Amino acid sequence: MEFGGVTLNALADLLKPQEDDNSDNEDQPVTAAAKLGPGSIGPPKKQQPKQEKKSDSKDIWNAEEVPEGSEFEDDNDPRPQPEYDIVFKQAVSTEDMFLQMGNKTPSSVCCEDIVVKINLPDTKLADVDLDVKDKFLACRTPKYKLGLHLPHPVDSKNGKAQWDGTKELLTVTLRMTREYDFLTN
Repeated sequence: MEFGGVTLNALADLLKPQEDDNSDNEDQPVTAAAKLGPGSIGPPKKQQPKQEKKSDSKDIWNAEEVPEGSEFEDDNDPRPQPEYDIVFKQAVSTEDMFLQMGNKTPSSVCCEDIVVKINLPDTKLADVDLDVKDKFLACRTPKYKLGLHLPHPVDSKNGKAQWDGTKELLTVTLRMTREYDFLTN
């Protein structure tokens, strides 16, 4: 069987993806010469890179360029990071537990608090320096340092820290402040 030019064009039309028949396509130029307009006269224009707005301050970075909480990190500190655990905590009543009448689920969406448990071996309570920001927790001792970016924003003004001297464990309980908590509670 011999294929001619007409047969090959028909086969190409079959294999070509279908285009939507929109009335917008009728207004578009078909040939390269038809696409030319008054702006096409002369040499092609070079695209110049976008110039950022210069501010009057002598800042090296914009505030948007710096990751949140990075101002608390200290990479040159040789102290090791202690072991820690992050646990989500929720207030569950008997209605939620046994009768399942509440709208709480076991997921972290229904949790109200973040509990950070930090193991600080060979440390005394007087040596512990704890600083809590909305999205960052810093715990420093003479032997350890912990800079922890929290998974959710917290109420940094109201929290609870408890020291267990026998286990050498610092337990920090922080209330989460999330934008849509009113939907789940």
